[in-house]
Amino acid sequence: MTTHDVFFSIVGLLCLASAVLAVTTKHILHSALWLVVSLGTLAGCYLVLGAEFVALVQLLVYVGAVVILVLFALMLTRAPIGRSTAHDASPAQRAAALVISAATAMLIGAVLIVGLGPGVASLRPSTTSDLATQIFATWSWPFELLSLLLLIALVTAISLSRMRIDDSLDDEAGDS
Repeated sequence: MTTHDVFFSIVGLLCLASAVLAVTTKHILHSALWLVVSLGTLAGCYLVLGAEFVALVQLLVYVGAVVILVLFALMLTRAPIGRSTAHDASPAQRAAALVISAATAMLIGAVLIVGLGPGVASLRPSTTSDLATQIFATWSWPFELLSLLLLIALVTAISLSRMRIDDSLDDEAGDS
């Protein structure tokens, strides 16, 4: 085990722990801050792997833009900043999420084992210009469609947050 392997394992474990905390904490502001830590440590993983350009893009785009957008959305909407039980999941929803998470992890593991198995994968060194060519030439349409999907999700989230909440629903929730 080399020094790079040790650093990658440490940063990867930090990334995994902060990602789990980001999705399991009940305080939404803490969740956004754990997301920052998770994305930052993911950039650290890229640095350990020698992909400085991808690490820089990770920091600029995700940590610098997406997380700031999430924090502004939290401040500008009526989202509860403190701990809230309004969005707690039922035990059935938690069990379904656990089953789906386990199935997804098994699927990703199976793909990685098959893809990185002995003699199957051929890794070739790539440069930043190769990566830019792939992103902006080969994968430009999926990239644009993904950005359009994110824009639609953002507009929908803003419109949902501005919907008027029926006061009778609040009274019923307060009685139970």
